[in-house]
Amino acid sequence: MTSLHPLTTLLAQTERERDMALADQLRAQTAHSAAVAQAEQLLLYRREYEQRWHKQFASEGKIELVRCYQGFMERLTQAVEQQARNAEQTAQQAERAGTELRAVEVRCASVRRLIERRLRDMRSDADRREQKQSDEQSARAAWGRGAHGSPHAA
Repeated sequence: MTSLHPLTTLLAQTERERDMALADQLRAQTAHSAAVAQAEQLLLYRREYEQRWHKQFASEGKIELVRCYQGFMERLTQAVEQQARNAEQTAQQAERAGTELRAVEVRCASVRRLIERRLRDMRSDADRREQKQSDEQSARAAWGRGAHGSPHAA
């Protein structure tokens, strides 16, 4: 009879890998969601800032104030672009983590199917042995009845 211990050990290991991959995927997805939210907040802030200063410039537009506004808008635009790149990177990381999770889940399922197949084979072997023993006992019993029940016996 083949022991299932190596396969159950392998299953436990692949399930741990799956759990770690799931945790990685959740962390990556959370980081991506946070990066997207921050990018959206920066865009909203930039729009509000532009609207507020557009009104200010409509009434008066001192050159020093305009230069400050332009410098700040340049830095704010850089921050928006950087955060958009960050959101894209976190999206790629989340995708990679999801791909890895799917691969580990496939390995877990494969090991489970192998264990199930081995268990079926072991049950089938046990059933065949049991049937063989039963057939042998029936044959002995029939032979014993034939040997003792015949008129020619001793």
